[in-house]
Amino acid sequence: MIDRRLSIAPMMDHTDKHFRYLMRLLTKHSVLYTEMITTGALIHGNHKQFLDFNPEEHPIAIQLGGNSPKDLTKCAQMAENEGFDEVNLNIGCPSNRVQNGGFGAYLMAKKELVAECINSISNNIKIPVSIKTRIGIDNHDSFEFLKEFIDIVSKAGCETFIIHARKAVLQGLSPKENRKIPPLNYKRVYKIKENFPHLNIIINGGFTKLDQIKSQLKYVDGVMIGRSIYHSPYFLADIEKEIYSTENISTREEVIKELISYVKVEIKKGTKLHHIMKHTLGLFHGISGSSFWKRYLSENMCVRNADIQKVDHILDKVKYPNQNSVSI
Repeated sequence: MIDRRLSIAPMMDHTDKHFRYLMRLLTKHSVLYTEMITTGALIHGNHKQFLDFNPEEHPIAIQLGGNSPKDLTKCAQMAENEGFDEVNLNIGCPSNRVQNGGFGAYLMAKKELVAECINSISNNIKIPVSIKTRIGIDNHDSFEFLKEFIDIVSKAGCETFIIHARKAVLQGLSPKENRKIPPLNYKRVYKIKENFPHLNIIINGGFTKLDQIKSQLKYVDGVMIGRSIYHSPYFLADIEKEIYSTENISTREEVIKELISYVKVEIKKGTKLHHIMKHTLGLFHGISGSSFWKRYLSENMCVRNADIQKVDHILDKVKYPNQNSVSI
């Protein structure tokens, strides 16, 4: 059974396999999610590339975007065969591209179709199926609307709902604005848990402090965090220690040492250095020297054709504060 107390949100252009590997150096328990992968891309594109992940990433869920029960089921079976631990359906993304494709948050108004998709997927794979959604869309912004959506879809075979505690505004707001402008309504998510105590209800949206995250577990089964972790990855180590009582968490320096070994293996596979190191820009966020760290990475490792030889010297930049470096 998956421990769902903490999970890292799927984020486009962020949660690739390299970022997820970094996350696993900081947490042994949190559930990791891929970026959203559309059914069309998976069926007609390079599915081996889309389904690639490191063994260390378990538990890991794949997030799918689509609206065809047949295509979603085929993709879910592909994911199960590759060893994913969960299939997640995106019913929360408000971007124009996703809307034009007829999936994402748009599907909240098509609960019967969502139920059909879930029913087909859950009847054809053995791993869990979950949904990431919003508390509402546009004028469909009431507890009753959300409750009816959860009721119908859960009866089709979904036991885990990750709910972003903001509604999605499909016309007039960008995806970035949809993450900030619609007000948070945590109480609506708490009420969903009260009404569906047998379901796993995970809350998402606006969590940036440890006490804030811990307090949510009084009301729901878990918390999903996203951009606060991406911009300050080591915050995850603090959460891991507090939520799971994990001891011997790697220091920032130890994380870098392990990541260097990973980088050298990936470079031999043809991976570009900047594709990995860009995820570490915020590793020293909040401590003395973080601006130097970001500048050093930006100038030396987060550029195209970055010199792999400089990876061997990166710890020197960490260890010696007398050289304008980061002090751990």
